[in-house]
Amino acid sequence: MAEGTWYAGDIDRVIVTEEQIRAKTDELAKQVAADHADADSLLLVGVLKGALMFMADFARALGRYGPPVELEFMAVSSYGQGSSSSGVVRILKDLDRDITGRRVIVVEDIVDSGLTLSWLLKYLAGRGAASIEVVTLLRKPDAVRVPLDVRYVGFDIPTEFVVGYGLDYAERYRELSDVAVLKPAVYQR
Repeated sequence: MAEGTWYAGDIDRVIVTEEQIRAKTDELAKQVAADHADADSLLLVGVLKGALMFMADFARALGRYGPPVELEFMAVSSYGQGSSSSGVVRILKDLDRDITGRRVIVVEDIVDSGLTLSWLLKYLAGRGAASIEVVTLLRKPDAVRVPLDVRYVGFDIPTEFVVGYGLDYAERYRELSDVAVLKPAVYQR
């Protein structure tokens, strides 16, 4: 991360670099493509807003290796303006199409407590998808509170508050190229 930027004083340390993200995204796309080589197409469901950066890069990478992809987005909230999940999920933007009989890959930025993702997987299963799998860039294994089958995981990270590459705190820091630990003083104000 560049020194002298508006956020430089807020960042404790970088834990996943832009280069590591790029390499891991490509690796995950190859794995998904190999596992779905027989598919006519895959429907990627990105969870807004955090997964936006990863979704775009993952879709491009998957397009190089696998079946055709279609993109769909949902927006759900369980955080509000805070730094931890409330466990109460609200749909802010639902799917725009029917997913009955489709192979769905949910694209997540981070699996933290798993509460929101667990709810989302049940919701999508109720919509009749042929299969539902999850690809996530980041997972905090020590924070997961519910059993989840996350088939494709980029990086396991410590249970610290991270920002960048789509992840935010109060809608800031999403545009950072790396994933970094936010200084606690920033979100404990």
